[in-house]
Order: sequence, then C-alpha cells, then structure tokens
Amino acid sequence: MSDLSNEISFADDKILKAVSDGVGVITFNNPGKRNAMSLEMWEGFGQALTSLLDDDAVRVVVLRGAGGKAFVSGADISQFEKTRHNAAASEEYAKRNEAQRALLADYPKPTIACIQGFCLGGGMQVAMLTDIRIASASSQFGIPAAKLGIAYGYDGLRHLVSLVGPSWARLLMYTGMRIDAAEALRIGLVERVIPDDELWGAVMEIAHTVSENAPLAIKAAKITIAQILKDAGDRDMEAIKAIGTACMDSADFREGRQAFMEKRKPQFSGK
Repeated sequence: MSDLSNEISFADDKILKAVSDGVGVITFNNPGKRNAMSLEMWEGFGQALTSLLDDDAVRVVVLRGAGGKAFVSGADISQFEKTRHNAAASEEYAKRNEAQRALLADYPKPTIACIQGFCLGGGMQVAMLTDIRIASASSQFGIPAAKLGIAYGYDGLRHLVSLVGPSWARLLMYTGMRIDAAEALRIGLVERVIPDDELWGAVMEIAHTVSENAPLAIKAAKITIAQILKDAGDRDMEAIKAIGTACMDSADFREGRQAFMEKRKPQFSGK
C-alpha cells in the first residue's frame, strides 16, 4: 500500500490524514494493536474527518488501516476496565464517540472503506458507516460482541441488517463467528473483493473516478439513497427535491451536456 507524502497526524500519530488528487485518505495507524480503536483515536478520527470536510479540494474520502494486518480489529479492549466496566460507564463511552460516528454516518462527501486483514467489532461499525466497502481477498469479518458480553447497539445492527438482512445478522451476532472475504461478498457486506497486492490501486482508481464526477449529482444520489433507507414517515422529500433542483440548475449540468456533445472529458466544479 503506497505511502502518501503530505500526511498530517492526529491522536499521537494514531490517525493520519492526507490528500491526493481530490481524494482524502484517513489511516488508522495503530498496527501494534491491529488498529484497535481507543477513545483518543475516535476523537482524532473526528478531527481528520472534519478537516477533510472543510477542504473544498477533497471530493471523496478513503479509510484504511496501517500495517496490512487489519482495517480496524475492534475497540481497544485494554481500555474497557476503565471505560466500559458496567452499563453506566458503557453509556458514557458510547457518548464520547457518538459525535464521530454521527459525523461519518451523515458525511456529505462519498466515503470508501479500503479493508485489508481484520475488520472486527468496532471496525465493522466504521466500515458499515461508509458508502462503499472494498476488501482484500485475505480480509476477515466478524462481530465478537457475544464472546465479550457486549450489546452491540441499535445503529450498528441497523446498518448490519440493511446490508446482509436479519438472518445473517443473527448468525453473525449469535455466534460471533468470523467470515472470509468471499462470504462477505456473497452476503452483501462488501461490494468488491480484490487480490491483496492490487487492493490499494483498485480503491484509488474507484476514488479518483468518483472525484472526477459531478459532486452535486453524487450528493443527490447520496441524499436520496439515505432517505430511501428511512421509514416512509421519516423521509425528507423536500431535501431530495432541493438537491435535485440544485443539480439540474447547476453549471456542472451545463458542463456535462457540453462535454458530451463535444466528445471531451467534463471538468466539474461542484457548482
């Protein structure tokens, strides 16, 4: 996996951020613990997401794990005795990373999880909050909550059920089993499986394709799909209408039409 030259670090170097040709890259950089997420890493992750959100040059964000062994192997269990030893402490723990989870869940820019190695527990939660999951052939997936006595929570299970359906969600949660990348692809947990040595190139190719497309059209798709997944009574149809109008009145729509007629590659501005 290629290194990026302009990395900025957060959370004592445990979270890294870089930008490459319209693509923001966030790296979970705790390879000694297979990128297990501490509270400090969650906070640094939120800072990195916010900085990329505010960067107009960034049109898509890729998440990856350092070291080649794991995307995120879960929460840092060594913190649990202090932070999640009972219900009250666990609720406080959840509150401390709730803002970061919500930020990723409602992120206005497209997000892609580049998954190599272990994607377990909290790592599954991070991956499921992204728009697209691309995995290496050697990846392994699972939620070992039942083996730790942990209740996984509504949001995490809502995303799991939306991806794989209730029956597979039950099998994964009741057993705490791990599945390989081929099984994850078959049940809809990931969208593509790539040979390990080709993963980063394939993910960046997808990311650059997204970054070169019309940002407002992608935003329209993202908003509309999010509303489709809600219960009918909770859908914001006005938001769908508003982004649709913005799209069709945009300079990018004119540019797209002209580029098609002139048989050239469009140059989208996001306006």
